Amino acid sequence: MPTYADEPTLTVDELAARAGVTVRTIRFYSTKGLLPPPAIGPRRVGHYGQDHLSRLALIEELQHQGMTLAAIERYLEQLPADLSAHDLAIHRALVASWAPDSAEDMALAELERRAGRALGEEDLDRLAAMSVVARTQTPGTYRVDLGLLRLGVRLLDVPIAHETILAARTVLMEHTRSAAHELSRLFRDEVWGACREHESDPEHVAAMRSLSAHMQPMVVQALVTAFQRSLKGELREWLKES
Repeated sequence: MPTYADEPTLTVDELAARAGVTVRTIRFYSTKGLLPPPAIGPRRVGHYGQDHLSRLALIEELQHQGMTLAAIERYLEQLPADLSAHDLAIHRALVASWAPDSAEDMALAELERRAGRALGEEDLDRLAAMSVVARTQTPGTYRVDLGLLRLGVRLLDVPIAHETILAARTVLMEHTRSAAHELSRLFRDEVWGACREHESDPEHVAAMRSLSAHMQPMVVQALVTAFQRSLKGELREWLKES
């Protein structure tokens, strides 16, 4: 079974295992219109695809943010109907970017259930290189970044060398840290700095902190959009030269 194709190949049980939810939850979301219907195959068996998995991840993330099902329904209604699994994953990443870090300790069997596949030592090494998992002091138990797990598992089947993954991670960390530093400096100097005379006022300080919290998702979205456009431009140039 392909792990990164969009074709509907998952049964409802497999979808539930990959998403870390129950079949009952999936059926409940479907009755609420939060999930599109599955493709019906032979013997009237429903099959789900990567878009269902990505939508489930987005719903779960919105719930973690404290949104009610009614609010989630309104949120999903505003999204274009033809969004791909990739686009839904970006939405989920943007939502998760201002949520508290979500990591969980789990045994290998549970990790494999969430991943939807068996994981050998090489797979675990690659996931560790991507900071998706980390080995703990308890043998057979891993610290798993739930926000990165699905992406990491999909990358396992992409023919990229382990060293290349490490190099790419280094590049991303260096440049995102630099961007975060410069943006923080701008906010500190241009926004906070202009209001220093009020920094002894607790209400003003609270308002500034609230402003920074509200700005974070907008900054993240701007960074993701800018990076996507830059990457597309680089790829176009690269393909033109090939």
